[in-house]
Amino acid sequence: MTKAHIELGTSIYSFTNECHGRQMSWQDMIRLVDEKKLGTQIEVVGFQSFRSFPDVSDAEADAFRAVMAETSQTANCLGINADRFMKPNQPITDDAMVDYHERQIRSAAKLGFRVVRYQNTATPAVIRRCVPLAERLGVRLGLEIHAPHSPSHPDIIAYREMYAEVDSEMLGFIPDFGATARDVPQIHVDYFRNVVGAPENAIRKALEIWHDDSYEPFQRFGVFMGWCAQNGIEDRHGVELMIIFGIINRVDPAVWAEIMPQCFHIHGKFYDIDADGREAAIDYDKTLKVFLDNGFSGTMSCEWEGHMVNDKAALPRIEAWHRMCRDIIAKHA
Repeated sequence: MTKAHIELGTSIYSFTNECHGRQMSWQDMIRLVDEKKLGTQIEVVGFQSFRSFPDVSDAEADAFRAVMAETSQTANCLGINADRFMKPNQPITDDAMVDYHERQIRSAAKLGFRVVRYQNTATPAVIRRCVPLAERLGVRLGLEIHAPHSPSHPDIIAYREMYAEVDSEMLGFIPDFGATARDVPQIHVDYFRNVVGAPENAIRKALEIWHDDSYEPFQRFGVFMGWCAQNGIEDRHGVELMIIFGIINRVDPAVWAEIMPQCFHIHGKFYDIDADGREAAIDYDKTLKVFLDNGFSGTMSCEWEGHMVNDKAALPRIEAWHRMCRDIIAKHA
C-alpha cells in the first residue's frame, strides 16, 4: 500500500462572502492564503473567479499565472460546471456537453491547473469522450462525489464502470466530506429558525427524516415535502429546509475505502469549527483516518460552505480548519 500523504490547500470558494460583498478579488484571496500559510494548493471555481470563463482569455490566464509565480501557491484544482439546462426545459445534447467540458478543460490547462473537478450531471458518456483531450493536456478529471450521492449509488457506479473500461490514470474521484456527515450543521438550524422563520415542527421533522436511516438519501426530499403538504407548511419554508438533504449525507465515512485507489483530491467541506477545535457536523477524525489508513496520497482543499447561511468572515474559519486537520493528521501519522 502507498504511504498515506495529505497535502493541505484552500479553495477560494471559501471566501464567497467576501466575493459577493466585493471585499476581495481572487488575487487578494490567493495572496491572503499564502500570507497566512493556509496550505500551498489553490482551488478555484472557474465561473466564480474568471470573467472570461469558460474560455479564459490570455490576459486573465497571464494574471493568474503571475499571482502563482509571486506566491508559494500551486494551481491545484479548478471547479468546472456541467450546465445541461442552461436554457429552461431545453437540455443540450451530449455533443454540446462534450464541447462545453472540453472548453473548460482547455482553460484549466491554460491556467496551469493539474486537476478539474467535474459534476455528476456530465454523464459517463460525455466524460469518456473528454479523456483523450485530458490525456494530451495532462489534466486529471475528478468526479466530485457530493451529497446526496455516495460511492455505492447507481449514478456513481456507472462512472466506476466507465472508469474500469477506459482505464486512464486521468480519471478519478474527489470525495466531498459533506457526503459522509454525522449531523446537520447547527448554523443551518439557527438560520432556519432565526432568519427563514420556519415553524418549529417543520424543523424538527426535517431533522428527524435526515437522521432516519430507513430512508435512502434521495428519498428524503419527497418524504419531507409530502409531510409539509399534509401539514400546511408553506412551500418557501419546505424548500429552504429541504436543502439539508442535498448538501450533507448521514453515511459512514468507511465507504470511501472502496474507491480510495482512484481518489487524488478531497473537498474538505465544513460548516463551523467549535470552541474545542472540531467540526460537529462532520467527524473529521474518523473520516481522515479512513483516508490515512487506506493509503490516500493527494491533496485536500479547505472548503468552508457556512457562507450559505451567514455572512461571517471566512479567514478565522479557514485558519481553524487548517489547525484541526494538521492536528488530526499528525495524530494518525
